[in-house]
Amino acid sequence: MNPNMLRQLQRMQAEISKAQQEIEESTVEASAGGGVVSVVVSGQPKVCSVKIDPEAVDPEDVEMLEDLIVAALNEALDKVRAMQAERLGSVAGGLDVPGLT
Repeated sequence: MNPNMLRQLQRMQAEISKAQQEIEESTVEASAGGGVVSVVVSGQPKVCSVKIDPEAVDPEDVEMLEDLIVAALNEALDKVRAMQAERLGSVAGGLDVPGLT
């Protein structure tokens, strides 16, 4: 491997590590049901918080509330995946290795 390619790989590795740390320290928020359920998820991903508007709590329809929580969590996880793809993709896009591009 030539020295120029090695330097490029080392730079990319440092950029990937930095991007991964930024992702882990970031959070995304998502909601469902017009905002009656909202969640915050970290880039690790871990659920940081769940907020439920008291008006959404209907003892006669617990299933709807469960569905709203699932929908909000799935949206937040989709946002985390998009954030990961965007940040890591921009780093990997700078790689110019013959045979890989």
